Amino acid sequence: MAEPDAFPETFQRLRGILKRHVPPLVVTVDGARDYSLAVDRPEIQPEARRYFGGVNVRKNYVSYYLMGVYGDPRLVEGLSPDLRKRMQGKSCFNFSKVDEGLFAELSALTDTAATRYPEVLDHFLAGKL
Repeated sequence: MAEPDAFPETFQRLRGILKRHVPPLVVTVDGARDYSLAVDRPEIQPEARRYFGGVNVRKNYVSYYLMGVYGDPRLVEGLSPDLRKRMQGKSCFNFSKVDEGLFAELSALTDTAATRYPEVLDHFLAGKL
């Protein structure tokens, strides 16, 4: 069940997981209900920035997007069943309140994704994926 009163704290905690990666990632949106990061690769692609991830407050949950798991599906192979239950689609995780254990796992996943994503993005842009 959704806990809207917990959404602001949930948003801030998830935002903090992403914010640790600035720089090298760049902030593209920083609002009260929306936060997004991108990889800046102007030497590879004229469209300089490519979406890395973000956090959005929705009606029934707070969504955490992590494109690294979409670009490198091996990253989800070791997810706990509880975090996997939070997945919607290939790159979105939904939360209605803070969950310390899942946030720690998501933080580690984000760290790995941030390390691998530039290489995954290079392969994608070069047409190798």
